[in-house]
Amino acid sequence: MAEGGAGGNQPPREHPQNLQGLLQMAITAGNAEPSQLEPMSDERRQWLQEAMAQAFRGQLEEVEQMKECLRVLEAVSPGGDGGETSEPAEGDPSRQASALELLAELCENLDNAADFCKLDGMRLLAHRYLEHPIPELRWRAAHLVGTCAQNVPKVQEQALALGCMRKLLRLLDHDGADAVRIKALFAISCLVRAQEGGLQQFLRLDGFSVLMRAMQSPVEKLKVKSAFLLQNLLLDHPEHKETLCSMGMVQQLVALIRSEHSPFHEHVLGALCSLVTDFPQGVRGCREPQLALEELLRERCQLLQQQEEFQEELEFCERLQRVCFQTPTEDSSMDR
Repeated sequence: MAEGGAGGNQPPREHPQNLQGLLQMAITAGNAEPSQLEPMSDERRQWLQEAMAQAFRGQLEEVEQMKECLRVLEAVSPGGDGGETSEPAEGDPSRQASALELLAELCENLDNAADFCKLDGMRLLAHRYLEHPIPELRWRAAHLVGTCAQNVPKVQEQALALGCMRKLLRLLDHDGADAVRIKALFAISCLVRAQEGGLQQFLRLDGFSVLMRAMQSPVEKLKVKSAFLLQNLLLDHPEHKETLCSMGMVQQLVALIRSEHSPFHEHVLGALCSLVTDFPQGVRGCREPQLALEELLRERCQLLQQQEEFQEELEFCERLQRVCFQTPTEDSSMDR
C-alpha cells in the first residue's frame, strides 16, 4: 500500500488545480483496491470541500469572463449593420481582438470550450467573425474555432453544422492575409482529424485540392503545415489514395520536390511516402518516365548525405527508392 497510517490522513502533496483534476482524483480513488480504502479524515474532508468550492467558483468566474467577451463581440462598431449596443465604443476592433484572444486562452480548457458553444459563441464566429473585414479578427476567429474544436466531438459537430468548414476552406484558398490562411488551416485540421463528419465535408468541398494549392504557396509555414496535414490524412485514411492519384497528386508532389531545396521538402516526401505505401497505383505513378523521379531521388540522397539536419528527409528518399524502384509494383509496400 503506497499510503497508509498517518500518511493517509494528509492531503496529497500535489493538489488538483481545477475541476478536471478533482474529477481525475475521484476516478483514481474509485479504482482503488478495497484494502486501500480508509475512512476520510475530517482534515481531508475539509480540504476536499474547499478545493471543490474553489474549482467550481473558478469555473463560474471563467464562464462570466466568456459572457463578457461575447458581449463585446456581439456589439457593433459605429456604423455597423447588426446587433444593438448602448455603448458604441464596445464595438472597437481592438476590444474585439482582445476578447477573441482571451476566449482562445479560456477555451484551451475543454469544459470552457463546451460552455462557449452553449453560449452560442461558435455561431457568432461562424456568422460574423470568420468573414470580418479586419484580417486580425478573421485569424483570431479561425484560431478560436480550432482551439474549441480540438478533441471535443460535440464542438466539432456544431462548428460543422454552422458551415465553418466551407468558410475556413475559402479563407485558406483565397484570403489575402497570410496569418488568416495559416489559422484557417489550423482550424481545418482540428475539424478533420479523428472526426469523420469533418472529413466528409472536407472531401465534398474539394479540400484536397485546396490543400494542394496551399502547398504551392510562397509562405513557408503554410506549405509545411499543409504538407504535414496531407501526410497525416493519408496515414489515417488510406482509402482516399485512389482519389488523390486520379487528381494527379503524385505528379504535383514530385513537382514540389523539384523546387529549390528547403525544409518543406521533408514533409512533401513524407506525404509521397504515405501515398505509395501499400498502394501499387501510387507506385506506378512514381515510375512514370517523364517524372524522372528515380534520378531526382538519387541526386537528393547525394545532397543530403552527412547533413544531420536533413536525416529524416534522407530516410524518406531512401524509402521511396526502395519501394518505387527496387521492388515489383504488385508487391510494393513500405515499412511504417
